[in-house]
Amino acid sequence: MNHSILFEKKITRIILALIAGLTVGFSLPPWGWWPLSIFGCALFFQLTKVTKSVSEQFLVGFVFGFSWLALGMSWMWFLTSIGYLIVAILFASFHGVASVIGSRFNSPMFARPIAHTMAEALRFSLPFGGVPLATLPIAISPTRLSDISAIGGPILTTWFVLQTAALIVGYLNRRQSRQPVAIIFGLFIVLQIFGQSLKLVNTTSETLRIALVQGGGPQGVLAINARARDAFDRHLKVTQTLQSTDNLDIVMWPENVIDVAEFAISREYLEIASESKRLDAQFVVGITEDAGTNRFTNAQIVVQPNGEITSRYDKVRRVPFGEYVPPGLRSFLKSIGAPVDQIPSDAVAGKDPAVLKLQQTDVAVTISWEAFFAGRANSGVESGGTFLINPTNGSSYTGTILQSQQLATNSLRARETGRWTLQCATTGFSAVITPQGKITQRLGIGESKTIIADVPLNTGRTIYSRLGDRIFIILLVVGLIFCRPMRRIRDQNDH
Repeated sequence: MNHSILFEKKITRIILALIAGLTVGFSLPPWGWWPLSIFGCALFFQLTKVTKSVSEQFLVGFVFGFSWLALGMSWMWFLTSIGYLIVAILFASFHGVASVIGSRFNSPMFARPIAHTMAEALRFSLPFGGVPLATLPIAISPTRLSDISAIGGPILTTWFVLQTAALIVGYLNRRQSRQPVAIIFGLFIVLQIFGQSLKLVNTTSETLRIALVQGGGPQGVLAINARARDAFDRHLKVTQTLQSTDNLDIVMWPENVIDVAEFAISREYLEIASESKRLDAQFVVGITEDAGTNRFTNAQIVVQPNGEITSRYDKVRRVPFGEYVPPGLRSFLKSIGAPVDQIPSDAVAGKDPAVLKLQQTDVAVTISWEAFFAGRANSGVESGGTFLINPTNGSSYTGTILQSQQLATNSLRARETGRWTLQCATTGFSAVITPQGKITQRLGIGESKTIIADVPLNTGRTIYSRLGDRIFIILLVVGLIFCRPMRRIRDQNDH
């Protein structure tokens, strides 16, 4: 075969890898065409079957990962175009390497999904704590398929999507092996169907009446370009529409709506305490306080009707290059012209479990970015949280890509923990989510309103809450090791 034909075929495979990645990207919110997640992965696995050289295997995997993640994380472009490209290239490289590794085994139908799940697990953690956005679990979050997250969280759910796609490819190609493939595929379906019913969670007879306050306002506004009091005034105005006859137990404000040097001696504290007394309800509010030179804290605190501050949780998972610049990089980035002046101060990381203590119960809490990390929500449930809250501030972002993915992520967190989950945002989306992942109430972007919900308190823990991620990472490694001897056995038989 002449070189021109080989080159044309190589270009065709690269174009198809690009299409496969974009297909997965469009399965994500806000587009939300979830079947495309499986279809796109299946197309990619079909391509890897006919890609032989190591360099082309890497390139096809890289193009697939880059087009998927560049589309799914395109919101980042409006904050930092350089950072956006670096992140997309880095994580695409993970999938390029996974494509090579998955093709080194005699059972690629299983090795490839494992390798790409490991690539995803790696980007959930590295670098700087990971960036678990634009993920396959987020794509299938509106469906019963994601019930499997109650068993194995984001890692098992990622593998499930990839393995389903690989099995479809195997079923279509291996005409002599359809029966065992169909049996395995059937087992996966049974697993996801019973994923929800396997939750070891109990609903108590107690409920709390909670108001979520969304102040509204413009998007695409960085904190350094906004007056600190503006967001507070918007949320105070909406709060004042609530009445004592609403019989509220809790009023919740989003992340860092209150930006002061010290909350306990601020004008804002007095106004919150006054509203808490007027409504006879606990206030759970997001504050940002000074913590020394060019340092600040991002916390959620509880204010009682008598004015006492009784509980506090400081954000543990900070946004890299958003809330802090990793140590040693600020001077370097400044020297090459990066806009580090947009991050003049670094957030101080908290160290406590993700829980707040209320009068009636404990509540698990993830502040904004932390919602994307299943372990933070589980930390609060381990510590006794009977429902989950996610106060967040999305006003810095343009469009609805990130906000839609955060809402889908909280749907997964609800399933994983077996808890009612409340997302409370400054500009949207604020929402109430059942333990089954169903969104029952939601406010749109820019709306200035409240949501009032009677939230049941749940006890007990799901299988995933008890097991965590580590066991599934170990199983992935063991599965890949198990695939390797199969090649050796075949080689020995051939000789």
